[in-house]
Amino acid sequence: MHIEALAPIYPWVKAFHTMAVIAWMAGLFYLPRLFIYHLQVPPGGSEHARFVVMERRLLRAIMNPAMIAAWILGLMLVLTPGVVSWSAGWWHSKLLAVVLMSVFHMALARARRGFEAGARPGGSLYWRVMNEVPTLLMIIIVIMVIVKPF
Repeated sequence: MHIEALAPIYPWVKAFHTMAVIAWMAGLFYLPRLFIYHLQVPPGGSEHARFVVMERRLLRAIMNPAMIAAWILGLMLVLTPGVVSWSAGWWHSKLLAVVLMSVFHMALARARRGFEAGARPGGSLYWRVMNEVPTLLMIIIVIMVIVKPF
């Protein structure tokens, strides 16, 4: 399925999609790092409250809108004639990586609610490892979109 009306605005859609992805990725890199710092303060204090506000604002004001925009604009790109060759295999891998990135985003949102409630989900090592997940997914996505290896 293609929507011919999207062809003339393709460069604009691609530009805004790229901006949305950059903003989303910045949040995906930063929120686990905030969790590592949050683990170092006792629940209930003023520092805890500051981290709760920072994490909530990052998720709600930057990450959620950026993820939604990335998905909508990405779907617009896919529906633009000539952008995706449906017989190629690369887009399956890219789509899987984007879905996994969205699942990771939701896991971060759930952990944020835990931190806000005073729980200590995961530990420092756990969040240090989780901090690398978006990097690995980004590598897969960029290679699939730019190189299109299969």
